[in-house]
Amino acid sequence: MTFDPLAFLTAFGLIFLAELPDKTMFASLAMGTRMRPLYVWFGTSTAFIVHVAIAIGAGSLLSLLPGMAVKLVSAALFAFGAVVLLRGGDEDDEEGAAKTVTGFWPVYTTAFMAVFISEWGDLTQITTANLAATNPWLPTAVGSALALMSVSALALLVGRFIAKRVPLKTVQRIGAACMAGLAIWTLIEAFTA
Repeated sequence: MTFDPLAFLTAFGLIFLAELPDKTMFASLAMGTRMRPLYVWFGTSTAFIVHVAIAIGAGSLLSLLPGMAVKLVSAALFAFGAVVLLRGGDEDDEEGAAKTVTGFWPVYTTAFMAVFISEWGDLTQITTANLAATNPWLPTAVGSALALMSVSALALLVGRFIAKRVPLKTVQRIGAACMAGLAIWTLIEAFTA
């Protein structure tokens, strides 16, 4: 089997552009301001790799998943994220303001589950499945996974940059508002689809 660079570049370019304005990019940004960014990246990257594998292996079956149930669970997770961010914003002292959610497994699991659930039937997953139907699977899988992981890394770097220059309370409130907005957006998608 040869590695088709054109299939790789096509998958990377399409998926990167499709993921940039996606809600999971904003979720990564918000999680990165409250949790260790590298741990968040490992969690989101693992979820993306699992989704790419599913899209490559069973792309034609994705449309059979219960879309409304997936979107409702996703909305609940975004709402939970908003509550967690707001709850963390009540600390007034300097020491409390510097706290972040720590521990590899809690952060990894939170990031993995947020992305894993919200990506079901997402444009990037469907696009990956469509690309795999007409291109070799390996370069499509690698290109798609690297694009998704790159967008997550970009969001986490931006989140880190913001967190260093803006007070944590402000970042948490903005992050909570974004997560609440994503929850509402997902609910609207669930009931209008």
